[in-house]
Amino acid sequence: MKKNLLLSIFSGLLLWVAWPPTQFTTVFLFVGMAPMLLAMENIIRSEATGKGKKIFNTTFLGFFIWNTLCVYWVYNSLKIVGPVVAAPLSLIPYSLGPLLMATACWLYYRVRLIAGRKLSLVALVCFWIGYEYLHQSWDLNFPWMTLGNGFATSHKWVQWYEYTGVYGGTIWVWAINILLFLLYVGLREAQAVQVRKKLIVSFTLVLILPLGFSLYKYYSYKEQVNPSNIVVAQPNIDPYEKEGTIPVYDQIATLTQLSDSIGQRNTEYFIWPETAISEDMDEDHIYTDNSYLQVKKFLNKFKNANVLTGGETHKFYTKQATKTASKLPNQPGIYYDRFSTAINIENSAKVQFYHKSRLVPGAELLPFGSALSFLKPAFEHLGGATGAYGMQTEPTVFYSQSGIGAAPVICFESIWGEWVAKSVKQGAQFIAIITNDGWWENTSGKDQHLDYAKLRAIETRRWVCRSANTGISAFINQRGDIVQQSKWWVRTALKQDINLNSDITFYVEYGDYIPKAASILAVLGIFLIGIKKGFSH
Repeated sequence: MKKNLLLSIFSGLLLWVAWPPTQFTTVFLFVGMAPMLLAMENIIRSEATGKGKKIFNTTFLGFFIWNTLCVYWVYNSLKIVGPVVAAPLSLIPYSLGPLLMATACWLYYRVRLIAGRKLSLVALVCFWIGYEYLHQSWDLNFPWMTLGNGFATSHKWVQWYEYTGVYGGTIWVWAINILLFLLYVGLREAQAVQVRKKLIVSFTLVLILPLGFSLYKYYSYKEQVNPSNIVVAQPNIDPYEKEGTIPVYDQIATLTQLSDSIGQRNTEYFIWPETAISEDMDEDHIYTDNSYLQVKKFLNKFKNANVLTGGETHKFYTKQATKTASKLPNQPGIYYDRFSTAINIENSAKVQFYHKSRLVPGAELLPFGSALSFLKPAFEHLGGATGAYGMQTEPTVFYSQSGIGAAPVICFESIWGEWVAKSVKQGAQFIAIITNDGWWENTSGKDQHLDYAKLRAIETRRWVCRSANTGISAFINQRGDIVQQSKWWVRTALKQDINLNSDITFYVEYGDYIPKAASILAVLGIFLIGIKKGFSH
C-alpha cells in the first residue's frame, strides 16, 4: 500500500514539473501518468479487499498534489474575503478536478472486472476525456488542468491542434504513458519478445510521428500578408483600487494617454483590458454616458480606429426577460441584468456589445442557479456578485467600419478552445483577449493564462492580441509564438502589425468532436458497467 501511495505521489510531482509555465520539462508529461497506472495495476493484481476504494483514494492523492501545486494561486484571488474563508473555498478548485480524475480511474477498475487490460485502458482514456469535457461544460467549470494544455510552453510540438484542439494533446499524453506502462509490465510479466518489440515500435511511432509532423508544420507555415496595426494597453491599475479609489475618468485618461503615445494614423484597434471602464454603464443610454463620451473624444484623432474595451454594463427590463435577471429594489416590476462586457466603440454612432459567457463559478456565477436560487438573496445581502452576472449563449464578432472581424474574449473564456473557434467561424480575423490577472498577484497563474492563449492561436490560425490590466499583455502570431509581451506590474502599451486571416481550420469547422465522441463512449462504458453489475446480482 505504501509503495502505491509513493507511486501516486511521484506521478503528481512529475506532472507538476511538466506543467506550464515551466519550460524544457514538458517531456515529463510523457511519463507522468505511468507511475499512476502502475499503482493501479498493483492494487488490481493484489489480494486486497476493497480494491475500487483503494484505487480511488490512491489516485486522488497524486492528482490532488498535481492540481494544488499548479493552481495554488487560486488562493490569492480569494484573499479579499479573509484567510478563514479563502482557505476552505480554495479547496474546491484544488479538490474537484482530482475527484473527477479519480472517478475516471475507479471506472477503469470497474471495466477491468469485465474486460481485458488493453480494452480497459482504451476505456480509461474515454473516461478521462469525458471528465475533461464535463469540467468545461457544467456550472462548476474549470478546464484549466485539461492535459492538452500542458503543451502550452512547447507549442512547436502541437501544431496539429489546428485539427484536434487540446484534446488531441490529452490523447497523445495518455497513449505514450500507456505504452510505457505496457512495456514495463511486459518485462515484469516476461511477455514474449515479439510482443515487446511491437510495443517498442508503437511507442516510437506514437512519439515521433506527431512530433515530426508538428515541427514540419511549424517551420513550413507561412502567414498570408494582410496587415493591420493594433495597439494593446496595460494601465497597471491595482484591481483593489479600480472601483471607488481611483476615479473612472482618471483610469480612462491613463488608457488614452498610453494609447495615444504609440498610436498611428493607420491604427485600426486600440484594445483595453477587462473592466477597463469600471463604472457601471446603462447599455440603453450609452450615448450619454460620460465614459463613452471620453472614449469618443480620444477617437477624434484616429478616424479609422476602434476602441475594444472591457466594461461593466447593465440592462433594465419590464419583466424577467432572462434567467439571471434580478428585481430592482424598491422598483416593482423592474428587473435588471449586470454584465462583464466587451464594448466596441468607433467613429460613428455604432456601439457593439458582447457579454461574457464563460463566467467564473462563485465569483460571477452561482453554480446550478435554478436549484440554488434560494442562496441568491444571501449573496446580495453580503454585497457579493455571485449569481448576479448575465451572459449570452453565442459568441459575438465585432466588425470595424473597414470590415475587420475581431473575436472579443474576456479573461476566463480564453481557456475554451471551441468557444473561441465559434467566433472565428463566424468571421473573426483575429482574437482580442481582454483580462485582469492582477487578482492572482505575481504567481504562475498569470503566466499559465498567457501560455494557454498560444494554443488558441494554433487552433484557429489567428493572431492573439492580449490586453491585461495588471497581467501580461502580448501579441501572439498564428504559429503560437509570442512576438511581443509586457513585463508584470508595468504601465505600458504595445503596438504590432498583425496579419489578419480568414481561412478556417479543421478544428474551427468541427470544434470539440474528440471529447464529444469520447464522452459518448464513456457513457456507454458506464452503462455497460451498470448492466454487468446488475447481472452479477
